[in-house]
Amino acid sequence: MAGHHRLAVCAAVAVHLCLLLSPSSALRWLSDPKADSTSTTNSHGSFRTAYHFQPTENWQNDPNGPMYYNGKYHFFYQYNPFGATWGNGNLSWGHSVSDDLVNWSALDNAMDPDSSFDINGVWSGSATILPDGTPVFLYTGIDADNNQVQNVAFPKNASDPLLREWVKPSYNPVIPLPDDIVHDNFRDPSTAWRGADGLWRVAVSAKFKTGAGTTLIYKSKDFRSWERNAEPLYESWVAGMVECPDLFPVAEPGAENGLDFASANGAGVRYVLKQSVMETLSDYYVVGRYDDASDNFTPAEDAAGDNDCRTWQRFDYGHVYASKSFYDAGKKRRVLWSWANESDPEPNYIARGWSGVQTVPRKIWLASDGKQLLQWPIEEIESLRKNRVGLLGAEVNAGGMNEIIGVAGAQADVEVVFEIPALEHAENLDTNQLLDPQRLCGEKGASVQGGVGPFGLLVLASSDLQEHTSVFFRVFRHDGKYKVLMCTELRRSTTRADVYKPPYGGFVDIDIEKTRSISLRTLIDHSVVESYGGGGRTVITARAYPEHAQTGGSSHLYMFNNGTGVVKVSKLEAWELKAATVNVAGGGLAMVGSARGGEVY
Repeated sequence: MAGHHRLAVCAAVAVHLCLLLSPSSALRWLSDPKADSTSTTNSHGSFRTAYHFQPTENWQNDPNGPMYYNGKYHFFYQYNPFGATWGNGNLSWGHSVSDDLVNWSALDNAMDPDSSFDINGVWSGSATILPDGTPVFLYTGIDADNNQVQNVAFPKNASDPLLREWVKPSYNPVIPLPDDIVHDNFRDPSTAWRGADGLWRVAVSAKFKTGAGTTLIYKSKDFRSWERNAEPLYESWVAGMVECPDLFPVAEPGAENGLDFASANGAGVRYVLKQSVMETLSDYYVVGRYDDASDNFTPAEDAAGDNDCRTWQRFDYGHVYASKSFYDAGKKRRVLWSWANESDPEPNYIARGWSGVQTVPRKIWLASDGKQLLQWPIEEIESLRKNRVGLLGAEVNAGGMNEIIGVAGAQADVEVVFEIPALEHAENLDTNQLLDPQRLCGEKGASVQGGVGPFGLLVLASSDLQEHTSVFFRVFRHDGKYKVLMCTELRRSTTRADVYKPPYGGFVDIDIEKTRSISLRTLIDHSVVESYGGGGRTVITARAYPEHAQTGGSSHLYMFNNGTGVVKVSKLEAWELKAATVNVAGGGLAMVGSARGGEVY
């Protein structure tokens, strides 16, 4: 479980975006001839999302135990049923079900803190599907002495496709607190997997009393008696406490299908190890090899600094944490969930009555070079698209900006491909700047004119542009090669001064000199902006709270170019997105009959 949540407040910086309104005669907009007039109005408040996962009210954080079971998707999550804050951490597992990972129906909590081994909180964990098809939870409980211990739970009736009731055996905890581990730093059991020796394994985050952060491996033949390995899966003295571990196999480079452990055969199979780092509140992953004979994981590339996972790649360079993947057996893919908490002051979300969203579920797979994961919104999100507009033959001149008209800017899906005719004006980049892309995005924001870029999108923009969130690329030259920086800048996202408005940034691993083009897809959902650069090589999620949305103003979309040369747009498609049905009262849960004690329910 995420150990705490961060709220930073930054003073507003009154810097106007210095761009010229410069519509080009080369623009040609193509509208969908069958435009859908279905309302995209958000009936739950201007900042509540329309298609991201949220409970109806109250606090949520880490995704827990997502799975595909008997034809339905199940999502469990850290939930405070009594208010919109984390409170004292005495949390439950919320539970919703779906047929498509987009529209969700809420069920009663799967687990509440009601036993001696979890009386002070049912914290994060995972789901595992046993060989006979029965699901089982491994989760962290905060016991009566405020120690963190690991427990199991089983469905009361495994034939119920909605899995509405769960039983916690009295023999819990199955993994008590070890003597050498800090009592409140022992948590977040992963999805279990079975080795060639027939024993189950699970990874658990911990911190030794000596100070090192670690991921321990436990083995069991029956999910009841667990024995710790002598050597950990991961250990670092410099990264501090890591949590929410995830280990999973991936298919060969370039193959988009997912793998579960049962199908990951052969010595050449690559694995991904992910850690969430409390110090930075960011998720890091590395591709490597896993040997289940020794339970050893070896990264494919050097991880400098005493196995410091903070040097690894990131799932998301923005505002997300505690990500969790699962194997979707229905569509043979691996799907990633992540939590994005609020960025405005606690009294604001207490007043709203809710806090925290989950990112859009993402399909993840290994890139063709075998070095990184690619991420993309699951295809089911496209079922929400309506009122398409397209663009042919566009150029965005230096200092130019063009509005994308015909879609509602607060609830949209935009895909654009930028072509770069010339690179000779790219700015030079020194090594220190290369090491901190987030800081570089702050220094070289959208309002700072560059050579090649910044160019990209302005989203959630007010009609007078006093408010806007910038999502953009900028090309630099370093050591004889070109580097593409991707940024999401929140400095002008709202006129409110009490909101956390940092820049976010990461480099995109593409050969821009060869391709001379780069793609951007941005999903906009009221207070969430998710952007995928270079076909999902770099992803940035941000939270934004534009004041104009609170006062009845509409949000606008623009393309812009604040570089010194022309940028071409070879493709642009934009859609409004209909609201999904997400945990609303009477949300259309399919009536599924299942026998229990002679009754149909």
